[in-house]
Amino acid sequence: MNIIITGASKGIGKAVAEQFAAAGHTLLLCSRGEKALYDTMSALQTQYPQCTVKARPVDLSVTEEVKAFGEWCLGFGVPDVLVNNAGQFLPGSIHNEPDGILEQMIGTNLYSAYHLTRSLVPAMMHAQKGHIFNICSIASLTAYPNGGSYSISKFALLGFSKNLREELKPHGVKVTAVCPGATMSASWDGFEIDPQRIMEAADIAKMIYTASQLSAMAVVEDIVLRPQLGDL
Repeated sequence: MNIIITGASKGIGKAVAEQFAAAGHTLLLCSRGEKALYDTMSALQTQYPQCTVKARPVDLSVTEEVKAFGEWCLGFGVPDVLVNNAGQFLPGSIHNEPDGILEQMIGTNLYSAYHLTRSLVPAMMHAQKGHIFNICSIASLTAYPNGGSYSISKFALLGFSKNLREELKPHGVKVTAVCPGATMSASWDGFEIDPQRIMEAADIAKMIYTASQLSAMAVVEDIVLRPQLGDL
């Protein structure tokens, strides 16, 4: 299968790439950091020689780059799985966060998924197959202090997922919203966290991979994961 993963050089994106690489699929990866991306590609290809890995640096906050990445991906065939994982977390409060944060969060966390999906989904609809995973957040479900524009963007991404699910039902394309709680990733860099209070990125990756293996007649519409001891 052709598996497209954004934000694939670290955290959840990298863990998802490892799951699909281990199963021998073709991976089409992107992230903004060129060195980390190509290091990830090389490591995956070495560890899982049965898979094929292609990578392209992309700034997914730039619509033109998103569309160009979509066209590049289609050059390898119809996507079977799209994981819209790229995102950014900037904590803050609506009343005093810096000007421009809302636009930045919406651009990175919502528009990237919106424009890439629009680039790829016509081919998936025509083929009557495919599965789109949008990495939302617990912040898509519940407002919390210091969520600010990040939470707004994740609520919007969940709304995008739900609308997309309804639109694509008749076309054989599945849509799953993934809402993880606190997960060990770059978003928590600089914080001292008890490892017993936070999930591993591999936990989310395993759920995504399993959901992608269901029959054409079944879909997991929402995946909600939280740390066993509760949200942070």
